[in-house]
Parts: sequence; C-alpha cells; structure tokens
Amino acid sequence: MTRPDRRPPQHRLVTSLQNPTVKAVRALEMRKVRRETGLFIAEGASVLMTAREHGWRPKTLLYRPDAADGDVHRQLVNWAERSGAEILEVNEAVLAKIASKENPQNMIAVFPQAWHEPPAAASLSENSVWVALEEVRDPGNLGTIIRTADAVGAAGVMLIGTCCDPYSREAVRASMGSIFAVPLVKIDREKFLAWRKTWPGEMVGTHLAAKEDFRAVTYRGPVLLAMGSEGPGLSDTVAAACDRLVKIPMAGKLDSLNLAVATALTLYQIRGSHLKL
Repeated sequence: MTRPDRRPPQHRLVTSLQNPTVKAVRALEMRKVRRETGLFIAEGASVLMTAREHGWRPKTLLYRPDAADGDVHRQLVNWAERSGAEILEVNEAVLAKIASKENPQNMIAVFPQAWHEPPAAASLSENSVWVALEEVRDPGNLGTIIRTADAVGAAGVMLIGTCCDPYSREAVRASMGSIFAVPLVKIDREKFLAWRKTWPGEMVGTHLAAKEDFRAVTYRGPVLLAMGSEGPGLSDTVAAACDRLVKIPMAGKLDSLNLAVATALTLYQIRGSHLKL
C-alpha cells in the first residue's frame, strides 16, 4: 500500500539539479541574472528571521527537511507559506550546489531586490545620517558597511556611480541580515551632485588631504557621510561638494584604512552621542 504524501500543496520535493527552479536559483550567482530578474539569495535561518522581522516576503524557499532546526525552521517555513512562496524540500546534494561553500546553510530564500529614491529634505530629522559610497568595489566591504550603518542607526546607504552589487552573495553574507534593514539608493554621480544641493544639513567626506581630525569636529545634522572607493578615495567632484573634509589620524606608516573600518570609525564618531547601552 502506498503511503499518502502529506507534503503541503506549496511544497515540492526536489532532488535534481536540473529542476528549473533550482537552475534559476543557481543562476542568481551571476550579477547579470540578478540585474535582469531583480532577485537575490539570502542564506541561513538567522538572516531569514531578520528578513521576516522587517516585513520582507520570499519568492522561493529551499530547505533540507532532514536538517530542520525545530521551531525556528517551522516558523520560517510557515512565513514562506503565508507569503505565497514556492517551497522546495531539497536534499544535501542539491543544497550543496546552491549554498555558499564556506559555512553552508540548510535554508536559502530568494527575494526581490529593494531600491529606494534619495531621501527628500522634508523626511530628514536633525539626527539623520546617510552614508554615500562612491565607486565602492569590494562586496565584503559594502556588506560590512551596511551592517555598521544598521548598528549605528543610520537612515540609509547611497551607492554613487559604478559600485559592486549589494545583493551579491558576498555582500549579503557580510551584512549579516542588515541588507533587509537598511534602505539602499543607487544613483549616478551627476544626479547625486544635483540632489546633494537639497541636503539640509552637512555633507562630510573623509579625504587624505583633509586638515581636520574627524574626532575634533562638531557635526551639524542631518549628516551625509561621503566615503570614496578602496583605492582612489573620493573623486574631486564629490570631495568639492562636501561642506567639510576630515581625516582619521594614524601613527603607523600606512596612509589609509580599510574602507569598512574607516566608515565604521567615522559613523560611530558622528552617532556616538545617540548610542546608549
């Protein structure tokens, strides 16, 4: 006698890498496909819990039922069902081809990307802080900056010009779920410079030629913090648009810090008085 399949209608058991949904999810590793579909991958129960807490809805959920971790996984599967997501129960071989090679997770979801418009002046309070990143190229740095922006309560992150993809696997992983909490804006340099004229507070940039110590400055909010790419730093045009240029002092022989570290130091200096244990 054949045992009836008790799998919910939304669930499908998939064990083949040739399954169309599995192939489509694997293809999201490529930036071209992410750009064309407007989708991205997030991995791990803790990251997906963050997505749920911020009101995101998955389009697809893949998980290993034999590795499900109790209540948390059941809650996430229920959330995906309520969201109308396609749910695939997959085996270890299928998940291994989709999950990251480092610290692979047992649950993966596909989400629509979210892009925002630059903030209007009327929406900004005196305590608002936005981060503007020009030509950032390293997805690990970008994800870490998004995570730091979330940690300090920054209102969002702007990507100026040709930046790496914040929805790449590496950037999403480095953000540790903050990709779901921090609004992202994508804008070219000319439009940014035009929009910057509407900023009601101070635009501050970090620059090697700056004379002011970033710790000795009184920042006038709302603050727009501009950070340049890992190599060249801020372009001359964006640097010229800043009201103030500041510098992080160093005692060693190096003249610059990692971009994510420099951004974190500056953000904590700007937001320090608003952060309490």
